[in-house]
Amino acid sequence: MLYYQNFIDQLNRLGKTKTPFLFIIDFEIKKPLVFPLSELPDHIKYDIPKFSNCKPASPLLKKQLKIKKKPVNYNTYQELFNIVNKHLSYGNLYLLNLTKPTELFSNLSMQEIFDHSQASYRLKYKDEFICFSPEIFVRISDGKIASYPMKGTIKASVDNAAEKITKSQKELAEHNTIVDLIRNDLSMVAKGVRVNRFRYIDKVKTHEGDLLQVSSEISGNLPTDYADYIGDILFKLLPAGSISGAPKAKTLEIIRETEQCDRGYYTGIFGVFDGRMLESAVMIRYIEKLNNKLIYRSGGGITAMSDCKTEYQELIDKVYVPVI
Repeated sequence: MLYYQNFIDQLNRLGKTKTPFLFIIDFEIKKPLVFPLSELPDHIKYDIPKFSNCKPASPLLKKQLKIKKKPVNYNTYQELFNIVNKHLSYGNLYLLNLTKPTELFSNLSMQEIFDHSQASYRLKYKDEFICFSPEIFVRISDGKIASYPMKGTIKASVDNAAEKITKSQKELAEHNTIVDLIRNDLSMVAKGVRVNRFRYIDKVKTHEGDLLQVSSEISGNLPTDYADYIGDILFKLLPAGSISGAPKAKTLEIIRETEQCDRGYYTGIFGVFDGRMLESAVMIRYIEKLNNKLIYRSGGGITAMSDCKTEYQELIDKVYVPVI
C-alpha cells in the first residue's frame, strides 16, 4: 500500500508544479510508471490526441498483412464462463469483463504494427507491448472531467448491425450497468456529474473489416485546484469500470479467480498531463511479447443474459489490428 501512496504523491507533486508527464498504470497497480516528459526514455513511444513523440500512423503498408489467431480452446473458455455465470446467478455481481489471451501470428513485427495502426491512442513500451486503443479513460480540460466507457461491439458487415446492437436487451443492460458505475466513480472526484451522450456509435476500421462500437459520455466539474490532487483523482477511478465490472470490488476478486494470472498493463491506463489538460486511454487492443510469442489480450462483458458462444466469438472478433 505504501508504494501506491508514494506513486500518488509523485503524481500530485508533478500536477501541483504543472510539470508535464506521461503515466502508465497496470491493471493490478503493481508496477505503475510516471515520467516527466522532459525525461521520457527513448523506448517509450506514444501518439494520442494533442500529444505525441513519434510519427503519425502511416496508412501505407508495403506488404500484404497476414494475421492468424490461436484463441483459447472453447471448452476452456466455457469453464470460465460458467464460473462467472454461477456468481451472476448467486447475485454476487451484475457484470464482469472476462478476458483471455490469444496467440497471434503475423508477418508484421511489433514495430510495424505500431507504425501502421490507425487508432486514437497508441503506445509502445520497449519491445514488450504495444497498444492501439479506441477507448478514452478520462479527459480533463477547462475544469471538466469526462469519461467515455465503451460497451458493445458488432461487425459492421452484419445485416442491420447498428439496429441489432442498439436494440439488444443484453447490450442495453450491460451498457446501463457500466454507465451507472462510471457516474458513481466520477461522483467521487467531481460535482454535477451527468450523462451527456448515451449509447452513440463509432466505426473502427480493422484488417478484417469495420466494427461498430457503442460508447457513452459522462462528465462532471472538478475543483479549481484539481491538478494538486491529480494522483488521487486517477487512483480513485481505477481500475476502469468498462474492463472490470459491477460491483467493482467483487468483480476484481472473481477476475482473479477465473483468469488466474495478472493482466499486467493490459486493461490498465496510460496518458499525458501537459500542466493544464489530461488525455488518457484504457489499454485495450493490446499485444505483448512473451517468450518470443505475440500474445493478444481481449475479452468482453458477461451478464446474466450472455450466451457463451456469442461471448467467445466476441473475444475472437476483438483480436484485430487497425492496419488497413
